[in-house]
Amino acid sequence: MKKKTLPIVNIKLDKVVGGGQTLGTLENGKKIFVWGGLPNEIVNVQVTKKKSKMLEGVVTEVFTPSKDRVTPKDEESYLSTSPWQIINFESEQNYKAALIEEAFELHNIVLPEKIEVYSDNNQYGYRNKVEFSWYWNKATEQLDLAFFRRGTHGKIPVEGTSLADPVINKAAINMRNLLRKKPDVRAFMLKTLLVRCDQAGDVAMQLYVKEPEFIKFTDKEIESLKVNGFELIFSNPKSPASVITKRLQSWGTTNLTDTIMSIPFTYAVEGFFQINVPIYEQALKDMKKWINTDKPVVDLYSGVGTIGLTIGGEYVTLVEINEHAVVEMKRNIKALEREKAVKAILAPSESALEHIKKDSTIIVDPPRAGLHKDVINKLLETTPERIIYLSCNPVTQARDVAYLADKYGIKYHRGYNFFPRTPHIEHLVILDIKKI
Repeated sequence: MKKKTLPIVNIKLDKVVGGGQTLGTLENGKKIFVWGGLPNEIVNVQVTKKKSKMLEGVVTEVFTPSKDRVTPKDEESYLSTSPWQIINFESEQNYKAALIEEAFELHNIVLPEKIEVYSDNNQYGYRNKVEFSWYWNKATEQLDLAFFRRGTHGKIPVEGTSLADPVINKAAINMRNLLRKKPDVRAFMLKTLLVRCDQAGDVAMQLYVKEPEFIKFTDKEIESLKVNGFELIFSNPKSPASVITKRLQSWGTTNLTDTIMSIPFTYAVEGFFQINVPIYEQALKDMKKWINTDKPVVDLYSGVGTIGLTIGGEYVTLVEINEHAVVEMKRNIKALEREKAVKAILAPSESALEHIKKDSTIIVDPPRAGLHKDVINKLLETTPERIIYLSCNPVTQARDVAYLADKYGIKYHRGYNFFPRTPHIEHLVILDIKKI
């Protein structure tokens, strides 16, 4: 059965919404969520998804551009990686502040101070990790790096991304060029290429392939990549994600080390670590002001422990569900010689509620879904004096703060632009128990 072609519609766009798209209303009253457009623009939109109550689409032509529009650095691929490259940076900052405010207003919460979104104004070259896909270019009959086209399953060939540290793009191109020299390698054999660097400029790389018999590389070939470490990894083709099924080859130093708040952290290429370290450090500095180091600290959803181990004081409990993150966490605890005072707990936060105690400062940095209901109930039951809540999703953060509002008030808040030129926002809220 032939797939139905979706229409192109002409529309005036209204406002930026929480997911980063711009909202418009069609003549029939249906809402359409659009990538590549800005408020007050008149545009043509290719519909990519049609549901009963709403549509999604991508701008194909701009007739009346916004005064905030700028030319994207990655004109062909920006929608795949950073759809806000079309907005001038001052407006991006303003949109992010407005989206934080809107998220809290939806739950009838008025933030006590004007919303500030911190940035170091480093808009490009900040990412220390990029995952590329692969594409067989029929026109050139050669292999290309690629990203997925937003809103489709198609791919777009790329030479890299302006968001990445330049050493990442160089290493990725080196791998592409190496694979191009192998006449039997085609895109269908490959899954992804994961490239990561630390602040010192050291690079480690993992090539994920779909065949366990994939031919290994010679030392000379790997040396041509000009990386510090390399792994060839078979990843089960039935899984859409780049999961490690079997490590086929390892060369050089495959772990990286970065210093956060003067404390070194070692992590694997595929491991949990911050993408934009300078902005993260500023968030940590802001959080540190609210921690009483004489009290024990419980760090939930702790990843590899970069919050608790840097600003948590002497006695810290780290709770994390991902076993690989906990392995890295324990390695870092041992390297810091803090095994006696720091506990690493492998568990979902909602299954480690016994660690939430009244005399502890609680730090939470949950995934986009926000806090588990059982965690919220335990906080309300035990009433620790202070909760430090860093969120990658102000919408679910505002929901959680509303649940806690009977007993907790907002003492401080600040936004962070961890991912410039994208819609992603981080927001910190300090919650203190209300005085009776």
